[in-house]
Amino acid sequence: MQTLSVALGERSYPIHVGTGLLERADLIVPFLAQKKVAVVTNPTVAPLYLERVARVLAHEDIEVVRIIVPDGEEHKDWRSLNGIFDALLEQRCARDTTLIALGGGVIGDLAGFAAATYQRGVPFVQIPTTLLAQVDSSVGGKTAINHPLGKNMIGAFHQPRLVVADMGTLETLPERELRSGLAEVIKHGLIRDAAFFEWIEANIGALLARDPNALEHAVVRSIAIKAEIVGEDERERGLRALLNFGHTFGHAIETGLGYGAWLHGEAVAAGMVMATDLSRQLGLLAEADTARVRSLLERAGLPTAVRGISPARMQQLMQLDKKARGGRVHFVLLERIGAALLRADVPAGAIDQTLSRLAA
Repeated sequence: MQTLSVALGERSYPIHVGTGLLERADLIVPFLAQKKVAVVTNPTVAPLYLERVARVLAHEDIEVVRIIVPDGEEHKDWRSLNGIFDALLEQRCARDTTLIALGGGVIGDLAGFAAATYQRGVPFVQIPTTLLAQVDSSVGGKTAINHPLGKNMIGAFHQPRLVVADMGTLETLPERELRSGLAEVIKHGLIRDAAFFEWIEANIGALLARDPNALEHAVVRSIAIKAEIVGEDERERGLRALLNFGHTFGHAIETGLGYGAWLHGEAVAAGMVMATDLSRQLGLLAEADTARVRSLLERAGLPTAVRGISPARMQQLMQLDKKARGGRVHFVLLERIGAALLRADVPAGAIDQTLSRLAA
């Protein structure tokens, strides 16, 4: 097991990465305010891991409330959130009941937002079971639900007390979900660590083949990059915005195509190609590096363009981006592989040109 941490003073928390961690009640029990937890999961994850986690906790005389919400990005909404609240109230869960998010990014976002708002805030623990959740969404305290007009538009910052990433859960991960998670792994290299990006280029075959050592290295390095950034800028006032590389375009794709049509990582992959194209147009990124980014995403089996949504619709949806200030969208761009920056002065013509090539 390897342990990292997010340094947030008295709200700092550990992130454990390893195999067999679902059996380790000793990792979770010290973070519980009382011997009652509510585990939030979905019908896909529940048959695989819910009873295993519940049994381990029950051995420590901990009462486990089981809450199952519908699976999929299209269900990250008020209806599912209210379903969690209903269960918490029916089971008389108090302010010292810990919520445990057992699943991927949708579950983490939903359970985290429920924890942020139930009785004005209760503790929660992340047990991410997808690659994307392990390397990205379980770390950093962003919680949210979707609105029909925009992804993650209703939410709160609410840090977990603990993150437990059991690499064994990746063995049951569908191929498409694995590739989706690799998009966020690649993103971390692009914005912060050129050597890591080169390592991914050399090891993409091993990652797709689920080589345990390769996957663990990818997870640990990605978490380390994100934890460092979150520790410096928890509320996304500057540096943390760089973690949204590809997301301005990607969120517009997800909203425009309909939640659930594409996985988050798929939309981010196409969004990263758009952002690199924009970077190239502005003279920031070399043509050869633009080609490297696109090539790696293609090798990972990820989309590099989008059909079914017009450039005009993309533009409209991007105006709702959370990095927009004063009516201007702030784009995360690359000045080189391993170094990103935020720009608010992107000419409309450059955006039009990128979208005309990569969206239809």
